[in-house]
Amino acid sequence: MDTSNPSVFVNAELLRLYVGCRVRAVIQVLRSDGGVVTGKSTDENQIIVKGSPPVPLSNFVEVIGIADTEKSIRAEIWSNFGNTFDTHTYNQLCQLANGEFKHLFL
Repeated sequence: MDTSNPSVFVNAELLRLYVGCRVRAVIQVLRSDGGVVTGKSTDENQIIVKGSPPVPLSNFVEVIGIADTEKSIRAEIWSNFGNTFDTHTYNQLCQLANGEFKHLFL
C-alpha cells in the first residue's frame, strides 16, 4: 500500500476543513454534466466534483482529489462503487477518521 500521499476521509461537512488538501469522499451521483458531477455526500449535503468521471458512472462513486473549495473537489481518481452503498456507515467512518481516532488514519 502506498502511504506517501494520504487522503483524508471526508463528507460535505468536513470538506471545509481540508481546502487545498488531498481528500476522499463517497457521493451519490445526482447529475453529471461533462466534467462536473453533482453528488449527495454521506451526510446528505451536496458536493461538486470536477474532473473526468468514468463512463459509465455508477450511482455511488468514491473520488480522491484536492478540495478546491468548501463544497468542491478536483478529482484525480474516480472509483465506481455500484448502485447500492451504506452511506450511514461511511459517514460514521468519516467522523471517526476526523475525531478521536484521527491518529489511526493519517
